[in-house]
Amino acid sequence: MLISHIVSALENFAPPALQEDYDNTGLILGNSSNECTGVMVTVDMTEAVVAEAVSEGCNMIVAHHPIIFKGIRRLNGSTPQQRAILAAIKNDIAVYACHTSLDSAPGGVSQRMASMLGLDSVMPLEPADGRMLRLQVFVPVAHADDVRMALFDAGAGEIGNYDSCSYTLSGRGSFRALPGSDPFVGKPGELHFENEECIQVVLPVWRRRAVEAALLQVHPYEEPAYDFVSICNALPHAGLGAVGNLSETLAPAEIVGLVKEVFDSPVARCSDYPADARIRRVALCGGSGSSLIGRAIRAGAAVMITSDVKYHDFVDYANDILIIDIGHHESENCSKSIIFDIISEKFPNFAVRNSQSDVNPIKYM
Repeated sequence: MLISHIVSALENFAPPALQEDYDNTGLILGNSSNECTGVMVTVDMTEAVVAEAVSEGCNMIVAHHPIIFKGIRRLNGSTPQQRAILAAIKNDIAVYACHTSLDSAPGGVSQRMASMLGLDSVMPLEPADGRMLRLQVFVPVAHADDVRMALFDAGAGEIGNYDSCSYTLSGRGSFRALPGSDPFVGKPGELHFENEECIQVVLPVWRRRAVEAALLQVHPYEEPAYDFVSICNALPHAGLGAVGNLSETLAPAEIVGLVKEVFDSPVARCSDYPADARIRRVALCGGSGSSLIGRAIRAGAAVMITSDVKYHDFVDYANDILIIDIGHHESENCSKSIIFDIISEKFPNFAVRNSQSDVNPIKYM
């Protein structure tokens, strides 16, 4: 088992193309061609987590938060961050961060939180857009079905709960093969007309390389005519945050109690909300999601569950929605179970462990 195999499984579930612009998702330390002896899963990579990985024989750490988030000017061990990095390097431990890519992936952090609360009809609060392509390719009629199926097999043509989606236009293409060419049809130096089909499919940006390779492999022309165009369509089921419905309405006090229990949060910072209100529609976002409170209100949610909410957010939104701030670690601790499931389901006989050293750095007194 290579480290690259673990990386591929993670990126198949949470493609790096889903990360936010400011993020640092991906393999941060280590050589992906090395053998992997075991994976330690954590929210944060600390010195203690590195030591635990060494003791458990794991030479790869998969963390939700990237250990290198902003630029580092020196590595002299003067900070806990630097010491953790140096310890990983010294012990030849690869480090992968699965951060906002995991937040936005279908079935990612916020959607796992929604599942833990038992919400149904769950959708992203801020759908991921700008990460879709439309491909059109011109193919001689007799070969159109082969090309179309190759595109589907490579991952193109998926729209929501449907696959093998395409649209075809019929027409007549023209070309003249120049000296040195080897045309599939026609003769060098002669203008040729061919009945062709224009096949159109959509695909996420991270599948472009595989789809293009499949196209070039099966297309009969020496120089196929095709183009990829960026489109603004939102990716189905992908995006930040989540919104869904409870199976029954709850009073504010009841939902606060449920949230504290489900996410193992001993306290919750809450806005002042009418005690006799009944709540069914719930929005949430793992990590620092206060920027999505406005979206939660527009989505019809009566409650927003997140962390790191600022004082002025309470001031601005307290009359419009029940805000429940459960703390950053509490809201993202489920990332460990998601990462654990990805690896263990793909490689059922492989050693993957949740870190016991990864604990909430905030203590409530």
